[in-house]
Amino acid sequence: QVQLVESGGGSVQAGGSLRLSCAASGFIWTRVCMAWFRQAPGQEREAVALSARDGNTLYAASVKGRFTISRDIGKNTLYLQMDSLKPEDTAMYSCAMKESSCYWTSRSYNFWGQGTQVTVSS
Repeated sequence: QVQLVESGGGSVQAGGSLRLSCAASGFIWTRVCMAWFRQAPGQEREAVALSARDGNTLYAASVKGRFTISRDIGKNTLYLQMDSLKPEDTAMYSCAMKESSCYWTSRSYNFWGQGTQVTVSS
């Protein structure tokens, strides 16, 4: 069965960095899109970074240049490196997986982790 388990969240000051991890299992890595989403209180859930099966990566404009998504297939882990964090990055971050190609909408994704909280103070 598919399992996604996030870790690495925490509280940091603006300008700091965090690396989120998503331990993933139960599927064929080369056949799926994996993504990081976030949702702040009162806000709609949004995709921040996508990792396609062909190795391409895409980023939301709000995080481009600051966040990096990567896969380590040998470790069965998806990462999100977050640098130059801003208070507006404060949110619950979740990893997600869907079959085949990547899309930006959360409803397209079939499997989700439990989420890890990121809090950035000014």
